[in-house]
Amino acid sequence: MSDVTQIPHRNIEKSDSTLNRMTPPALEVSGISKSFSHRRRETEVLHKVSLQVEPQEFVSIVGPSGCGKSTLFHIIGGLESPDAGTISMNGKIVTGQRGKISYMPQQPALFPWRTIEDNVLLASEITGEIRDQAREEARHWLAKVGLTGFERSYPHMLSGGMQQRAAFLRALLAPQELMLLDEPFSALDALTRSEMQRWLLELWEENRRSVLFITHNIEEALLLSNRIYVFSGRPGSILHTIDIPFPRPRREEITDSPEFIRLKRQLSQWMREEQAKRALT
Repeated sequence: MSDVTQIPHRNIEKSDSTLNRMTPPALEVSGISKSFSHRRRETEVLHKVSLQVEPQEFVSIVGPSGCGKSTLFHIIGGLESPDAGTISMNGKIVTGQRGKISYMPQQPALFPWRTIEDNVLLASEITGEIRDQAREEARHWLAKVGLTGFERSYPHMLSGGMQQRAAFLRALLAPQELMLLDEPFSALDALTRSEMQRWLLELWEENRRSVLFITHNIEEALLLSNRIYVFSGRPGSILHTIDIPFPRPRREEITDSPEFIRLKRQLSQWMREEQAKRALT
């Protein structure tokens, strides 16, 4: 792995924040490896991946397609079992356990037969919350995300961006502290995606949930994150860890700063290098 000294770089195993932490990480991924078999051939997807998300921290993963990012999410969520390594949340090993995370996939995945309000209420129904209280809270948040007047609408009646807001709100209102967001804006057009980035940034600044976010969009990762993990091509492993230096609250204007542009160029270079390696294999 090549280090670039001018970019803030954290050694995960030796960082002061890890050694002196007052509370355990919201998420700690330790040495996760995973292979899949197909027609008697083993394909390694993840190789000794270790990362962490501190409480109230927004962390992003960027990397080339097929590097195992979504597989890692499945392992964190308990849908897949790793070949090696452990998943811990708040200091407790939870490898293979389900129901520990709130998840938002690439597509909104709203139930078409349920109204927007009822889709948002799904998590509270599963956990058995008092219905009237949950509905009141859902309406409060629907207003905050600009969906007032659409509570009784069905998903097909909303734009893509509005559906994504509803899906994010459903994840936000789930009781789990840790949110996994798997490229939630990838299917949106450029203008809507920019609006959703700005909206998510503002909402997260107010709510401060612990978030692990997958994206291919480097500018998106830099704008939203406290830290970025850069994945290699398959098998996925962590090449670089970047602590983002921009203060919060963070606004879109930061994208014009020289430091932001420099970081974006460096990340883009790393991505090009990984894509070039893949083309040669």
